[in-house]
Amino acid sequence: QVQLVESGGGLVQPGGSLRLSCVASGRIVSILHMGWYRQALGKERELVAVISSGSSPTYADSAKGRFTISRDNGVNTLDLQMNDLKPEDTAVYYCNVRVVLVYGTGDYWGQGTQVTVSS
Repeated sequence: QVQLVESGGGLVQPGGSLRLSCVASGRIVSILHMGWYRQALGKERELVAVISSGSSPTYADSAKGRFTISRDNGVNTLDLQMNDLKPEDTAVYYCNVRVVLVYGTGDYWGQGTQVTVSS
């Protein structure tokens, strides 16, 4: 009932930048929060950044000062601007949304987009 479409991943050299985008669609009454997670090979999935209306964005310690999350509530889009990328940022990045539907709440995930930082 809810679909998330991600884009913006790719290969970049250390110190470079990428911008990830996520678009949510479906019979959504409202969005409680949207966030970005990542999972490196052989590691657990971890929170990168999350944002919700009326609250300041929350970032992982490794992302503070380098990444910026932003949301366009009108069209249900979420962006993650990533600057000064490091090899340890290499992972599959996933968009996540918690939404209010007509019958309750639910969590949905995007398909993931690969980010590779290498020289």
